[in-house]
Amino acid sequence: MIETVMTITIGLIGGLAVGTQGPIAGAMSQRVGGAASSLVVHVGGALASLALLILRRGEQVAEWRTLPWYMLACGGFGLVLYLSISHTIPRLGATSALTLIIVGQVIAGVVIDSVGAFGIPVREIDLARIAGVVLLVSGAWLVVR
Repeated sequence: MIETVMTITIGLIGGLAVGTQGPIAGAMSQRVGGAASSLVVHVGGALASLALLILRRGEQVAEWRTLPWYMLACGGFGLVLYLSISHTIPRLGATSALTLIIVGQVIAGVVIDSVGAFGIPVREIDLARIAGVVLLVSGAWLVVR
């Protein structure tokens, strides 16, 4: 039970981080441009990751050479996310932009779960998941309209 509560809390903290980063990214991109602000954010993230890696005694960083190509290219998704945020927030507002990002994440998650992509355990698409996605898309429409 405690592990579940801790996992949910960590997930919420991640959501709060994305929700806070988004408006900051949108404002920064208006001042310096989307690609420039992406570079600033990613360099800052790289430095923070390096500090954490040092604190964690390097973890298994030497194993990076064994990772499949798609894992090495994963940073490109971060760039797409960042540029999406910097484009949509100034035009739609933080709530609408982040709602669209969440809907996209859930749809991607359902597809990835249903086929077991990237070594994720397969979770069938059932009526409850379909209903959840429909409700989420309906809620997004209400927020964005």
